[in-house]
Amino acid sequence: MPNAAATTAPAAAKASSNGREVLLEVKNLKKYFPITAGIILQRQVGAVKAVDDISFRVYKGETLGLVGESGCGKSTTGRTVLQLYKPTAGSVVFEGKELTTLPAPELRKMRKRMQMIFQDPFASLNPRMSVGNIVSEPLRIHNVIQNKNELQEYVERLLERVGLNPYYVNRYPHEFSGGQRQRIGIARALALNPSFIVADEPISALDVSIQAQVVNLLEELQDEFNLTYLFIAHDLSMVRHICDRVAVMYLGKIVELGPVDEVYDNPLHPYTQSLLSAVPVPDPLIEKRRQRIILTGDVPSPARPPLGCNFNTRCPVALAGICYQQPDPELIEVTPEHFVACHRVTPFN
Repeated sequence: MPNAAATTAPAAAKASSNGREVLLEVKNLKKYFPITAGIILQRQVGAVKAVDDISFRVYKGETLGLVGESGCGKSTTGRTVLQLYKPTAGSVVFEGKELTTLPAPELRKMRKRMQMIFQDPFASLNPRMSVGNIVSEPLRIHNVIQNKNELQEYVERLLERVGLNPYYVNRYPHEFSGGQRQRIGIARALALNPSFIVADEPISALDVSIQAQVVNLLEELQDEFNLTYLFIAHDLSMVRHICDRVAVMYLGKIVELGPVDEVYDNPLHPYTQSLLSAVPVPDPLIEKRRQRIILTGDVPSPARPPLGCNFNTRCPVALAGICYQQPDPELIEVTPEHFVACHRVTPFN
């Protein structure tokens, strides 16, 4: 990628206790959407707790997977981290800077370092703009490249790098397939040479035959440009393939967090166990011996979460007293780097 789009990183992020460099640190993040009543004089009568007091770190160069059922708060988490949604409470520290209190001019500069790949390649591209204008828009907004010829050449190289013909710059989104549109979205996210990308279910709207191509492209780009991903998905087999660590969300909270192999081979939270029991195994003998954990009931409303543990209404092993009466459990470290939020699990030390 040309140096014209390179940006100077802010102050280096601090190192964690395990020696890895922390690029992003989220603490006690909340995002509540108000519920109002009345037509003229609207008053707040409640709140949808889309993201409810979550904390996690993303280390430089890694891919952190964020998984869970639809409506659990995954996409809201990604958008709130990037400050597309203003958080209700909490802290988001990116490259050593607190984003939630950053003045608008400073936040604008930081946006060059963090980008997003959206879920729907059909809705995320402006149908009235050519591909060249879509990809070059971030560069023009941030005044990275002034010369029109240089800008044109740079956009063409970006398109070529993501697997598209550079002569497509004058075409419009409706002339492309879903996979090609997502590649355009990836090129747009790469334009400013970011260090951190939130990939919000980037393959869920694509054909199965195209999904592997896009995931392989993301892995190649990560190695080539030293990218860090927050990879939001509900395809657990794909998450294991691409991610280094995984966080499992349920009803706005993280219930399990750890290295991807550790969580998949030794899931400790009942919700994680039920999710993984539904993942197909290619070996028919192993598949025949597996025990499926089928959850009953529906996910509670985030506007009215249950008393006690959020998962107690569907948990097959909930304890009659503590799981219904004690506050929602916090994440505890059960084994090194493996955290679980469950009353039935005790810390390793």
